[in-house]
Amino acid sequence: MFSGTPPPFVLFGPAHLAVLLGTILLALVLIRRVRARPPGSSARVLRYGLATLLLAIIGFEIGMGVAGGWLTLENVLPLQLCDLAMLLAVYSLITRDRRTAELLYFWALAGSGLAMVTPDLRQGFPRWEFLVFFGLHGLVVEAALVLTFGFGLRPGPASARRAFLATAVYAALVGGVNALLGTNFMFLRARPVNPTILDWFGPWPLYIGAAGALAFCLFWLLALPFKPPAAPAAAGPPGPAPPYGGAGPATRT
Repeated sequence: MFSGTPPPFVLFGPAHLAVLLGTILLALVLIRRVRARPPGSSARVLRYGLATLLLAIIGFEIGMGVAGGWLTLENVLPLQLCDLAMLLAVYSLITRDRRTAELLYFWALAGSGLAMVTPDLRQGFPRWEFLVFFGLHGLVVEAALVLTFGFGLRPGPASARRAFLATAVYAALVGGVNALLGTNFMFLRARPVNPTILDWFGPWPLYIGAAGALAFCLFWLLALPFKPPAAPAAAGPPGPAPPYGGAGPATRT
């Protein structure tokens, strides 16, 4: 498709910035559209359309892997957190399940969104790898924002704690899979080859703990907009009743 050297990915280059800005603007448009007519058929079409598009791009990537001969067990198993978030987004879009939508909110914005900012990607625009990577991660972010702020499936109390606990348990399970299969899901055994935010956190295993601390902070920040308002201070004990049941001392003339 391309002659010569494929265009490399440029971090915060024009194409990268355009994708990030486009993702934000599209989310705002979709949220406004859903809020205008949430129970209508157009909102349903939007949910199913996003889910179908996600599945189509996933299928396209698998097809390219088969055709190119580079499809491996690590490419197929959806054990990367962003891969699982894609499946979670499809399920949440179809079912509008509040529990999965809550977890998707945290995984999409703190995981898929962060992956879009510092992607593990070599190919630049207009390579199909570039389009698929940002298409999949961007649609996960769109799904989370639309479900949360459009359809009103907002995180409940203690949601950040639940999401962080679910992430920690999942990471422990994936760590076991990595030990058995020799894989590197969730980059628990080594950092990505391409520059990412994990490079800022030191060598293995220090970067794992630092990434966990970052996830905890991001989850806490993401939950702040949904924190219930503080209860008003209780009023003090009532003062002594005025004599004879009146409103105050009588005035003599």
